[in-house]
Amino acid sequence: MAPPTAHDGAPKPVSAPQRAMRKLGLVRDIDLALHLPLRYEDETALRTIGSLREGETGQAEGVVQECRVELRPRRQLVARLHDGTGELVLRFLHFYPSHQKALAAGRRVRVRGEVRGGFLGREIVHPAFKAVEPGEPLPAALTPVYPTSAQLPQAYLRKAIASALQRAPLHELLPAEVLPQGLPSLQQAVWLLHQPPASTPAAALEDRSHPAWQRLKFEELLAQQLAQAQSVSERARLRAPVLAPAQSPHSLHARLLATLPFALTPAQARVCREIDGDLARALPMHRLLQGDVGSGKTVVAALAAARAVDAGWQAALMAPTEILGEQHFRKLVQWLEPLGVGIAWLSGSRKGRTRAAQLEQVASGAAAIVVGTHAVIQADVAFARLGLAIVDEQHRFGVAQRLQLRAKLGSGEAPGGSDATEGAPYEPHLLMMSATPIPRTLAMTYYADLDVSTIDELPPGRSPVLTRLFADSRRAEVVARIGEEVARGRQVYWVCPLVEESEHLDLQNATATHAELSAALPGTMVGLLHGRMAGAEKAAVMSLFSGGQMAVLVATTVIEVGVDVPNASLMVIEHAERFGLAQLHQLRGRVGRGSAASVCVLLYTAPLSDTAKSRLKAMAETNDGFEIARRDLDIRGPGEFLGARQSGDALLRFADLQADGALLQHARQVAPWLLAQEPQAAAAHVARWLASRAEFLKA
Repeated sequence: MAPPTAHDGAPKPVSAPQRAMRKLGLVRDIDLALHLPLRYEDETALRTIGSLREGETGQAEGVVQECRVELRPRRQLVARLHDGTGELVLRFLHFYPSHQKALAAGRRVRVRGEVRGGFLGREIVHPAFKAVEPGEPLPAALTPVYPTSAQLPQAYLRKAIASALQRAPLHELLPAEVLPQGLPSLQQAVWLLHQPPASTPAAALEDRSHPAWQRLKFEELLAQQLAQAQSVSERARLRAPVLAPAQSPHSLHARLLATLPFALTPAQARVCREIDGDLARALPMHRLLQGDVGSGKTVVAALAAARAVDAGWQAALMAPTEILGEQHFRKLVQWLEPLGVGIAWLSGSRKGRTRAAQLEQVASGAAAIVVGTHAVIQADVAFARLGLAIVDEQHRFGVAQRLQLRAKLGSGEAPGGSDATEGAPYEPHLLMMSATPIPRTLAMTYYADLDVSTIDELPPGRSPVLTRLFADSRRAEVVARIGEEVARGRQVYWVCPLVEESEHLDLQNATATHAELSAALPGTMVGLLHGRMAGAEKAAVMSLFSGGQMAVLVATTVIEVGVDVPNASLMVIEHAERFGLAQLHQLRGRVGRGSAASVCVLLYTAPLSDTAKSRLKAMAETNDGFEIARRDLDIRGPGEFLGARQSGDALLRFADLQADGALLQHARQVAPWLLAQEPQAAAAHVARWLASRAEFLKA
């Protein structure tokens, strides 16, 4: 839409409220129509001043008897309102000259707010008020209170929304047969939620169980299901290389299986078969491999990569951090280099000739497997024959980066020969891995276009981790326990949320803790690891800890994933209340990787918020990653759980995956029919509800 112009052709200046509306995404009439209230105020009834009671929220009307600025105990505006039944004091601690003008003596005003007892009698501090004429009618509907910002006053936003409602395209797009029974039309639902009659049950509005809310939730869930189904349909038109299993005992896959120092668990063998089945088809694999911390996803990825190499193609493995990427790189080098496989490592810290040499190996195909961070998707990286892309901890990249990855990896030339359909768009097979298990409700929605494989058992020999909660006042006991573990020849992690002191957060920091433990444990090598260190420094510290020379490692969350030291038996997490539940579970997974009994100490500082209490309680009660994921979804909601917050877009604004399961199930059932029978209506519905956000559902 072109910017508004003045009569002389110059663009009109944009006001602060208009800029604030754009920032909130309120650009189209439909955006404003679907910007629904947070709550409502009942301005449909008047009370006499004499009937108002302390602690109540009420609305009254009267004539201002006096209005003046008082200077003690602080500068404030005080007005006295009378209606013949009593007096009410209106007090403003923050005010403007316009307040004094509007509340001048003799003015009739209508006020609303919470009544409290004051030194001069009953009063309302910072009431909502407006000048009225005698006998002016009351509103017929509840007054909406919208989500907004400091630059966008409620009155301005209400006026803009009321105007947009007159123009917004709220006509029915959906045929009646797909709608749940008993719901109003879309236009009726939207108008009611913006202007509910006073008789509307307040509880049904607040808990979003009102039929008007149900209609909007269904519309949103259906749009999301349609977008997912469209993604599946689009993927069906793509082609990928056929990476059929090689039957020869001399294949890389067979030799890797034979030389592994352990046998696959039944769960690992099952998911390998599922992946092999996908790779043997010309349709691009789009599979999520999920498994709890330490379940052995890396070896499954290595075996999948071996299938690609056997078929003459390259495989790329991308990880969110250098430490995790290096861990994968070392494992793959250990398993595959002795079998003659070239492996390249790409990361942001590799520069100059080293990087150039690696890029040449990737482009020539000499590197059959490429491991790296987001550097894998940079513009100067060109693959010779990329057949399989593996993304570890995929949710940590954020939606925008995952879309960039698919665009990068899908930009190759369509392969010729029998393993591709001539002229069809080409995309490598895609395997996404996550140690944060996806709750079933999320798998049904955001991952509806993915095939999901689950490793639901741990390799033998892994010890369960006991989780203990300690208040910070017991810090000395924790340090003493570290000394005991070190004396037994064991190793210890101590995780801090910050690297150095912060003026804003009073948290024990990594550098101070490193100094404290070094002093408390003389003769013990205590290391420090954090994200600001150079790659070579990190590698040196991890080498000492992995090799057993370093007994205690103080670190930030850079060790959250990818660090595998079986001799580590104690994990201390400082200020555990500051971490998310999934992050705590990931950190806890760094211990218990060997046969020794292991403990995770969550060191917290009181008082705790309700959310922090819920997180710590969950950690103490279960080691089950799926149960942790379910509780994390309850606490954080789906948008943050999936990394969608990084894109700035909540993927569901109205529906609740836990509470609205029946609506979700209905949307899942009717979406395929709607796409097949009414494709134009389906496309228009997705455009109305998701616009550009439909792309996020493909990531």
